[in-house]
Amino acid sequence: MSRKILHADCDCFYAAVEMRDNPALREVPLAIGGSAEGRGVIATCNYPARAYGIRSAMPTARALRLCPHLTLLKGDFDRYREASQQLLAIFHELTPLVEPLSLDEAFLDVTDVTRFSGSATWMARWLKEECFKRVGITVSVGAAPAKFLAKIASDWEKPDGLTVIAPDQVDEFLRQLHVTKLHGVGPATAKRLETLEIVTCEDLQQVPLERLLQEFGKFGRRLFELSRGIDERPVRIERERKSVSVETTFASDLPDLAQCYEQLIPLCERLEARLARHGHPPVSGAFVKVRFDDFSLTTLDSRGASPSAETFASLMEQAWARQRRPVRLLGVGVRLVSDDARRQLSLPF
Repeated sequence: MSRKILHADCDCFYAAVEMRDNPALREVPLAIGGSAEGRGVIATCNYPARAYGIRSAMPTARALRLCPHLTLLKGDFDRYREASQQLLAIFHELTPLVEPLSLDEAFLDVTDVTRFSGSATWMARWLKEECFKRVGITVSVGAAPAKFLAKIASDWEKPDGLTVIAPDQVDEFLRQLHVTKLHGVGPATAKRLETLEIVTCEDLQQVPLERLLQEFGKFGRRLFELSRGIDERPVRIERERKSVSVETTFASDLPDLAQCYEQLIPLCERLEARLARHGHPPVSGAFVKVRFDDFSLTTLDSRGASPSAETFASLMEQAWARQRRPVRLLGVGVRLVSDDARRQLSLPF
């Protein structure tokens, strides 16, 4: 039996909460983010702001250049979390199989739901209506037989969208779908696909699995499957944490490696405190993250390494050497041992 998966995604969530609570903000360009003086970035913005080219993760200083009369709010995450919990409660009224991805989006498996005559389309309509009526938040919903298709569908007609990809529509939908829409295809992979003259999923379907494995390694099999609508990932009620990290964006760029070393100890102390709050879970490695003044980003991992100051110092030195530029952001973190690996380690001989 084909699965029925919904992906619910709030439209510009943080801004939506602010506009709900202050209707005067609805028609003006609005963004939630850090200050330009503090090297802040935009967390989200409403659609009037997007008309000026403002986007999430954009430096606030650039957003203000694009729209000098932009209304910028720092954000009230207690209110955002409260709204998120109200939305999740509505999701759980429909099905217990809810996988939150963040404060503003979640997957729902409604395969076995008998309400609404078992129609995923009617369930999606109910979900949208109840979220707006009870919480005052507009939600875009996608319905499909697989998670990655449902996520694509929820973004298809934003804002306030409802897109359904029925099982008998999957093949036709995928034929014209651009490969950049596939889960896991980032800019680097997209560029490599383009050099192979692969633009749509129909193009991708013409490439033998062996060639994809040769070009993309293990991810080649994933490309092979997704281009055919194959995605067996279940909706997980509890998401497994894979890493713990901390980072800082500096008010002024760190000019050299010596200045980076000075900032490393406070970061390590914050990471230790965060690991303590999580009960010191077993780790499988350490990593550093460095964003340079030109906004290029590099991450360096060391599998099996302990999260010590010496380890992070060595990784940071290697990461910095890749560009040898002033540093805008510095982060340290650890990879956690997976639940499957823990179970294997606990098995008796």
